[in-house]
Amino acid sequence: MSARARIVGWMLLLVALALSVSLFATWTILLGRLDDRVNEELRNETMKLRSYADSVDSTGWTVSRLLDSYLAVNVPDRWETFFTLVDARPDSRTGVTPPVRLDDDEDLVEILGEATVATPGRWQSAAGEVRYATIPVRVTGDDRSGHFVVAVFYDRHREEVVESVRVLAFTALAALALAGGAGWFVAGRVLAPVRLVRQAAAQITDSSDLTRRLRVSGNDDVAALAATFNHMLDRLERAFAAQREFVDDAGHELRTPITVIRGHLELMGEDDQAETLALVTDELARMNRIVDDLLTLAKAGQPDFLSPEEVELADLTVSVVAKARALGDRRWRVEEVAEERVLADRQRLTQALVQLTANAVRHTRVGDLVAVGSSVRDGLVRLWVRDSGPGVPAEDRERIFERFVRGGSRTGEGAGLGLAIVRSIAESHGGTVRVEESPGGGALFVMKFPCKEV
Repeated sequence: MSARARIVGWMLLLVALALSVSLFATWTILLGRLDDRVNEELRNETMKLRSYADSVDSTGWTVSRLLDSYLAVNVPDRWETFFTLVDARPDSRTGVTPPVRLDDDEDLVEILGEATVATPGRWQSAAGEVRYATIPVRVTGDDRSGHFVVAVFYDRHREEVVESVRVLAFTALAALALAGGAGWFVAGRVLAPVRLVRQAAAQITDSSDLTRRLRVSGNDDVAALAATFNHMLDRLERAFAAQREFVDDAGHELRTPITVIRGHLELMGEDDQAETLALVTDELARMNRIVDDLLTLAKAGQPDFLSPEEVELADLTVSVVAKARALGDRRWRVEEVAEERVLADRQRLTQALVQLTANAVRHTRVGDLVAVGSSVRDGLVRLWVRDSGPGVPAEDRERIFERFVRGGSRTGEGAGLGLAIVRSIAESHGGTVRVEESPGGGALFVMKFPCKEV
């Protein structure tokens, strides 16, 4: 069963339960009010007869005349009848024809004629249950006993209640059907993004097409699910692209040292074992560096690439210069330090700055200047490395940050991955890295990223 059907089914079940409780409560309340109204009517008729007897001068009247005169001025309500008994025998009745003649029922008349006080009761007649009250009547000067009987056909009133509840039930069923149709339509609209997510997932599984995206409309939880699915596809697409790029790069860069190693091993003689062993060791070390750099680049798109912590920029700047001094005999300088503490990955920033200083050493000579600095301005952290070397041609200032590009070509020292790693670290911090012309000549590499204060 689909989620849409389950939602509508549970909704209809709850609505049906609510309507059932409402109908039962209505039935109970209406019956209770009917009982109260019938009992009140019987009490009211008793009081009206007593008031009438007290208001007329019945001197010289018989009990039969008194009861007949009261019947003449008192008209029964709907599903109600009056009749009188004299000496426990039927005497007269109202002119309105009742559903059934109760004064012809000898068993009932016998019970009514024995009452000595006003007595309510129930009787099962051919017209259903009857609620009655018999009121004894005595007239001075007449030894005969009289009884005034008020009878209400209870089941006829009850049938009206049943009919009202039946109409309510049919109305409730119609409302339930309309609610089911509306619920089916609304559930379909609400669950449409979920259905699209399922279809997109199925198509991606079948075709491996990670470029498909869902259209997100609204701002509810289901729309948030579609947006989250799109974000997941973005990450998957980047991950697969990084994987393909890693495989391509690894195959491209590792093929050359492997070929060199295999060729020297095949041509190795007894006299050049030491030279061949040194070459193989050097190539294996280079392969190891390439693999480490490729793994770093592959991790750059992962959520756990950075481990943010509190970083004191002044200490970071000074420590990088201290570590970089071992890279070459240069005029090392701490150009500027920022007295700020920010939230960043200290190890990755150190890795980026050391890579930039190593790049500066490769393009400078002994005694040339290499300066490192840091600052915070306009909410941006700036980390830079400046050298007094030949600089970078304007046409190469963008290309050198691509993978395997070495100073505008694919030749020279290193694998050409260092500056690509620097760019990945800067972008992971939400920033950028670019190369500028140094005011005193040479190259100026600047990393910028938003300042997140601790």
